[in-house]
Amino acid sequence: MTFLLPPGCRPRRWPFAAAAIVVALPAAALVSCSGGDASNKKQVVQPPVPVLVAKAESREAPVTERTIGNVEAYSTVQVKPQIEGQLLRAGFTEGQDVKKGDLLFEIDPRPFEAVVRKAEADGARNQAELEHAKAEADRVSKLFEQGLNSKDEYEVARTSANALEAAVRADRATVENAKLLLEYCTIRSPIDGRTGSLMVHAGNVVKARESTLVTITQIIPIYVTFSIREQYVADLRKYMAAGPLTVQTILPGGEEHPVEGKLTFIDNTVDEGTGTIRLKATFENTEKRLWPGQFVEVSLTLTLQPRAVVVPSQAVQTSQRGQFVFVVQKDFKVEMRPVTAGRIIGDDIVVEKGLEPGETVVTDGQMRLVPGAVVEVKSVEQTQRAGQ
Repeated sequence: MTFLLPPGCRPRRWPFAAAAIVVALPAAALVSCSGGDASNKKQVVQPPVPVLVAKAESREAPVTERTIGNVEAYSTVQVKPQIEGQLLRAGFTEGQDVKKGDLLFEIDPRPFEAVVRKAEADGARNQAELEHAKAEADRVSKLFEQGLNSKDEYEVARTSANALEAAVRADRATVENAKLLLEYCTIRSPIDGRTGSLMVHAGNVVKARESTLVTITQIIPIYVTFSIREQYVADLRKYMAAGPLTVQTILPGGEEHPVEGKLTFIDNTVDEGTGTIRLKATFENTEKRLWPGQFVEVSLTLTLQPRAVVVPSQAVQTSQRGQFVFVVQKDFKVEMRPVTAGRIIGDDIVVEKGLEPGETVVTDGQMRLVPGAVVEVKSVEQTQRAGQ
């Protein structure tokens, strides 16, 4: 039997010196190939990695300082009576918004009305006596000029008229004071604000300038106080000279709708214990989103940085060598590039070094990437469907 050997194959030499022994074996077992067709070798090709991307943008970026602040009422008034008497009624309900001049309390006015009537009666009596004294002084004066009366009688008549005139003026002051005390029986709101708990109820006797009846807080507008590190004081004063500085407060769950106000107060000393300086911002608060006593996140904008390179914050990753981003090249291969990240602005971050505007960075899918890997850009909708 004759076997045809394929190209590149050679017969295997058996270690028998004697005659060849023919065994019925497959021909493939009796030949050894030293080579083969290179096209039969399969190369392992990695599929593209699906990622989400975004372009680095160049825009104005605010230079901000973030801290925690406390909301304070614009003004607080403790309402106390100016007179002593029995409280008849309250003209509001607890927690009610009141306007300046609205009725708050009424104190029994009857004792004070009696004082007014007595003061007016005393004034009327003295007024009548004054008119009589003036007439008498005129009569004595004419007799004195005619030499029919002594000078002492003339001086007595004039002094009596002057004394009664002073008494009439005192009576007028007494009447005015009595009427003022009568007005104090009606207590009205001195400011626009919101009432707190009612401290004294109707029927109780209140003492002048001692009993706190209610506390009113003004919340439109409203203050937010906070502190920043003392090294920012010089920059703060420089930027304030150019115009009012913007302050934003971020409420829990309201990150997308911060409340905006203006910086209106810088304390005159630095706290030696903490190395910070106290600031105060004023907010219109017409929607009443801020409430006295709240703790809020505060963002003070010092200035605007022009032409800052900004990318989504999730694009910046951290390794043992520092921060980096994956940059997508034109051939869809990624480059692992070190960067220097700066301030966070909402969902974005400023890249101070290592990236140019217009470059494409990976924002999702970095865990499966290595330098030089090929990526496939997916949309957010495609990624969500794949996750389902």
